[in-house]
Amino acid sequence: MEIYKKQSLSESFSIYFEKRMAKIILLGIISGFPWVLIGSGLSLWLKEDGLSRSTIGWAGLIFSVYAFNYLWAPVVDRIRIPWLTDKIGHRRAWIVSMQLIILISLISWSLISPTTNLSLVIAVGLIIAIASATQDITIDALRIEQIGPNEGKSMQAGAAMAVVGWWTGYKLGGVTALNLAEYFEQAGFENYWQITFLILGTVIIACSIGLMFIHETSSDQRKDSQKQIDQIIIKKLGSSSIGAKSVAWISATIAGPVMSFFKQNGFKIALGILAFVFLFKIGEAFLGRMSIIFYKEMGFSKSDIALYSKGLGWITTVVFTLLGGLFAIRSGVIKAMFLSGILMALTNILFSILAWSGKSEWLFAVAVIFDDMAAAFATVSFVAFISLLVDRTYTATQYALLASIGTAGRTMMASSSGALVDWLNGDWGIFFVLTAVMVIPSLIFLWLIKDKLNLK
Repeated sequence: MEIYKKQSLSESFSIYFEKRMAKIILLGIISGFPWVLIGSGLSLWLKEDGLSRSTIGWAGLIFSVYAFNYLWAPVVDRIRIPWLTDKIGHRRAWIVSMQLIILISLISWSLISPTTNLSLVIAVGLIIAIASATQDITIDALRIEQIGPNEGKSMQAGAAMAVVGWWTGYKLGGVTALNLAEYFEQAGFENYWQITFLILGTVIIACSIGLMFIHETSSDQRKDSQKQIDQIIIKKLGSSSIGAKSVAWISATIAGPVMSFFKQNGFKIALGILAFVFLFKIGEAFLGRMSIIFYKEMGFSKSDIALYSKGLGWITTVVFTLLGGLFAIRSGVIKAMFLSGILMALTNILFSILAWSGKSEWLFAVAVIFDDMAAAFATVSFVAFISLLVDRTYTATQYALLASIGTAGRTMMASSSGALVDWLNGDWGIFFVLTAVMVIPSLIFLWLIKDKLNLK
């Protein structure tokens, strides 16, 4: 399939102004906001309640559910939510259901404290992570299905807009959370984080309302294709009994997406793709997991972090995500992946310089700007890369599988980030150098498979 054709800069940029791109931004916001809750919010809440870096790092294991959401993605792809699916559609029904679970979890957080109920706090965080990872399965499928299978450039533009939306939800959500927490802290409330989480529940409600304005395409063709595969398996089983039909349904639901992926790419190339996806953003994850702790230990206040890391970072991310999307459209997604990998490694070194130089607001701003620039390029390229690989018969499952493998590298290995800093005796400079080196193995795998991929 030809997905790359040279066009003028204005023609490339005009893709961003299509109406469906605005809908994709909203989907990105819905996906990104929960990371504020279980990322920056939970980490700083635990830090300010006196927990150690190692404990905070290991608490981040709740993110590992994102690495395994492919396990229940087939269920999300095929199971209908009673009543709600008929009212608002298959994809939207799943998203709204997960939003409700997240809202209830925030209310629960507002009633407990980490110092007295750490296990319960982490358990509720895990519930939020599971609900968020589940809604991501459907959000990504709904985003991809907004664009036709032969619209390669629109898919890359859509990836950019999804990233803009994700970072908008994450960054501006972080600005809101941090400023609310600081306001209530300065106002003398001891449970300022609990109050903050309760107020953030209104964002979840607003997202669910906004979701109703996103059109969901008919799922009839997808269901027909899935049923055809069921029938093929039934014929091979030589029986049309209820038991045979059940076995066929389960087999097609679980094995079908995986078999399709390996058949489409070939066994060796498929393994190369999976290795690259797993390794690509490990360094970024190590940095991201400990960044807010690093900022705090350097002496920056919550308002400083909100301004430079969240507010300023959001502007930078939006700008460079759009530029990264244009680069991918005009130069091809493979070149974009190489460039973003190199940028990630180089910008991580800036945090080493900040650590060795001491507290400096201007250097903090520079490091954040360039880090967000690299992250924006990397994320839009990565999203476009895996979006172009999925089979529309298994949109949710295949995308979830690839995204989960990428998340596995970022979350499971990065959970030791706090322990690594402690092992280095708090030498943040060396820590950030190591995060820069971590990108190299993934680029080696990409180099080995780049000529075999039908992507440009």
